[in-house]
Amino acid sequence: MTPREFLARLRRLPDYRRQLLACRILPAQPARFGSLARPLPDAVAASLQAQGIERLYTHQASAVDAARAGADVTIVTSTASGKTLCYNLPVVERLLAEPAARALYLYPTKALAQDQLGKLNAWDFFRELRPATYDGDTPRDERGLVRRKARVILSNPDMLHVSILPNHPAWASFLASLRFVVVDEVHAYRGVFGSHVALVLRRLQRLCEHYGSRPQFLCTSATIANPQAHVERLLGRPTHLVAEDGAPRGERWFALWNPPLLDAKTGERRSAITEATQLFVEMAKAGVRNITFTRARVVAELILRYAQASLRAGDEPLRERIAAYRAGYRAEQRRQLEQRLFHGDLVGVVATNALELGVDVGGLDAVVLVGFPGTIASTWQQAGRAGRSQRPALALMVALDNPLDQFLARNPHYLFEQPPEQATIDPGNPYILLRHLVCAAMEKPLGPEDQARFGPLLARIADALVEAGELRSLDSRYYWSGTGYPARDVDIRSAGGAPYSIFNCGEGDRLLGTVDAETAFRVVYPGAIYLHQGDSYAVERLDLEARAAYVRPVNVPYYTTPRVQSSVTVEEERESHAVGGAQVAFGEVTATTHVIGYRKHRLFSEEVLEQADLDLPPRSYRTEGLWLTVPVEAQVAAAPQGVDLLGAIHAIEHAALAVAPLFAMCDRWDLDGTSHPNPPDLGLPTIFLHDAYPGGVGIADRCYREIEALLARTREAIEGCECEAGCPGCIHSPTCGSMNEPLDKAGAVWLLQRLLGMGQSETPA
Repeated sequence: MTPREFLARLRRLPDYRRQLLACRILPAQPARFGSLARPLPDAVAASLQAQGIERLYTHQASAVDAARAGADVTIVTSTASGKTLCYNLPVVERLLAEPAARALYLYPTKALAQDQLGKLNAWDFFRELRPATYDGDTPRDERGLVRRKARVILSNPDMLHVSILPNHPAWASFLASLRFVVVDEVHAYRGVFGSHVALVLRRLQRLCEHYGSRPQFLCTSATIANPQAHVERLLGRPTHLVAEDGAPRGERWFALWNPPLLDAKTGERRSAITEATQLFVEMAKAGVRNITFTRARVVAELILRYAQASLRAGDEPLRERIAAYRAGYRAEQRRQLEQRLFHGDLVGVVATNALELGVDVGGLDAVVLVGFPGTIASTWQQAGRAGRSQRPALALMVALDNPLDQFLARNPHYLFEQPPEQATIDPGNPYILLRHLVCAAMEKPLGPEDQARFGPLLARIADALVEAGELRSLDSRYYWSGTGYPARDVDIRSAGGAPYSIFNCGEGDRLLGTVDAETAFRVVYPGAIYLHQGDSYAVERLDLEARAAYVRPVNVPYYTTPRVQSSVTVEEERESHAVGGAQVAFGEVTATTHVIGYRKHRLFSEEVLEQADLDLPPRSYRTEGLWLTVPVEAQVAAAPQGVDLLGAIHAIEHAALAVAPLFAMCDRWDLDGTSHPNPPDLGLPTIFLHDAYPGGVGIADRCYREIEALLARTREAIEGCECEAGCPGCIHSPTCGSMNEPLDKAGAVWLLQRLLGMGQSETPA
C-alpha cells in the first residue's frame, strides 16, 4: 500500500476529524557515483560484485580515498546511504595487507553491533578476519578467545570503558596492533553520554600511545549542524569531513497528525496515545510494516497494550505479530525481536529510540513518531528508517498535547525547513572528568603530558582527588591509590551511578529488566505499575542499597506516573546581561528533585483515579543553569493589569522548558527548571532553567546565549494556542509537582511581551 493510499484509508475512518495536517513530499533522488584514486584489491572488488555492488557512490569513494591517505574521516550522509562501506573498505584493505593489524568498531548499542556482525560475516573477505562482538552479552568463557583471535572486534563505549581499558595489559597485543577505530552513529554521542564517551576515547588514545600505536578514527553520523566540530571535540583531534551524499532515495511522505479537540474552551485534545494506537492498528491491518517511535517506555508499553486489546476480537494471528522494543529488556529478548522484525514476522513494533539507530530491520513501509523526538536531527533519523529499498515511504508524526508539539502542529514549516541542531558535549565537565581521571590513573599514572588530552582542569582535579585519598602524588605524577576497578562505579550513560535491576517475584526473583539510576525513582518507586511487553507488574519493594526493584505480575485497570517537586539555589554567578527590562544570569546552581508521590491513571481513558504519597530521599546535585529575574517595574505594573505574577512565571517556565529542545540538541528531560516568587538568594520573582545532570553539559549555556529567541518562541507557543486559560498544549506540564497551579496564560504573554520590549502597556486578554 502506497503512502497516498494509506492516507486516503485514514481519511475514510469513521472517527476521522481532519487530524491530518501538513504533508510534505520529498522527491526521489537518483544515485551519483564516484571513482577511487586507485582500484580496490581484486579479492575485495570480486566480493563486492558478488553482493551486487558494481560502483561506489560519491561519498563512499571520497571517504575511502581520505582514509587511504591516513586521515581521520567523518562521513555524514542520510540513513541507509551505505556508510558502512566507507569504513569497511579501507579497514579490510589494510588488514588484508598487514596480517597483524587489528580494528575496533564501536557502536552506541549492542543491537547495532550484532546487526553489523551479521553483515560482516556475509562478506567473503571479512570472514577470514574473524570478526566478533565483545560486549556485556559475550559469555565470559569466550572473551579471551575473542581478544586473542578476532582481528575486527565490534563493541560499544560502555565495554571499552569498563572492561577493555581497565584490563589493558591483557589487551596489549590488540592495542599495539590497532590501526582503525570506527565510531558509528556519532550523533548519538551528545549531552551527558557524549561527554563520557569523549573521555573514554581520550583514555583509549592514551593507552594506544603507551603501546606504540596511533589508530585512525573513521566516524559516521546522521545529519547534524556541526558534524566536524562535534567529532573533533569528541576525539580531541582534527577530522576530514565527507558530506556529499550520492546514495539514491525513494520518494518520502512526511505528514503531521494532530489529535482532534474535545473541548475548544479548555483546549483538551483526544489522547495522543489513543490516536497513535489507532494508527498502529490500522497499519497492522493494512499490512503496512512499521515502527512506531515513542519517547517514553511507559508510552511504548501502553500503545502495545491498547493495540493488543483492540485486536483481540477476531485478529488473534495479527495480535501475535506486534510487539514493543525498548531499553531494559534482556539481551535474548532484544535479539529475538530484532530477528522477527528483520524477517517480516512482526508487522509492527512500538519502540523507544533504542531502534532509532541503524539496526537493519528489513523493508519498512512507514514510521509513526508519537510526539516530536526532541530534535530535528532525530526526527529525520527516525523518519529515515522507512523506505530503505528506494520504495515510497511514509512518516507520520502525532503531536502530543504539549507546547512544543502544538507549536510544530501550528507551524509545520519549522519542522520541514529548520536545519538540524548542533550536538553538544562537554569533555571538561568537572563532575564527569573527575571520575574518568580516576579511571585513567588506575590504567596508567597521570602526568603533565596528559593535560593536552584531558584539559587545564587536570592538575586541580587530581590534587582534589589526592586530598580525598583516591590518588597519591609522587614526582609530578598521580597514581591510583585504591583497589579494584573504579570504572565499574562510573555509568557512562548517565551521571547517576550503576543501573537498578528489576526482579520478578512471581518467577523466583528472575531478572526482568533494568532501569538506569537517573530514572529509577520515577519508574520503579514502591506502588508503581511497571509495564513490560504489555503486561503489568506492581513494584513491591525498592532496595536503594542493592539498587534493585522487586515486582509482581498484577492485573489492574490503571498505570502510574510520578509526582516530582524541584527547587534551585544559586551558588555562583558567572555572567549576566539585560533582556529587555529584565536581567538574565548564568552560572552554577544546586538543583534538588524529589519524587514525592504518584498518580494512578485509568487505562485507555488516562483519567486520574487517585494520588499517593512516597517517602523517597531527595536528589541534589550541582550543575549549570540560567535564571531570569522579573524587575520591580514589571511587578508594580502586573497587579493593575490583573496579572497573577507567580502564575505567569510558572507558565513561562513550563513553556520554555518544552520549547528549549529547538535551541539545543537535547532531550526534553535533559533540562529542568522551576519558578519561585522570591528566592532568598535573589529576592525577585525568578525563572530557573538548568541542566538536569551534575556539572552541566552546555544545554543551559546554549539557552542563555539564545535567551531572546527562546523567550520569543515561548511567547509564540503560548499565544498561538487556541485555548482560553491554558492547557497541555501550551502551559500545562504533565510532571508539574504543584499540579499546574497557579498558572496565568494571559499574564505569561503580557510578561513576555514586556520582557521582550513589545507593547508594554497592553492589558492581558
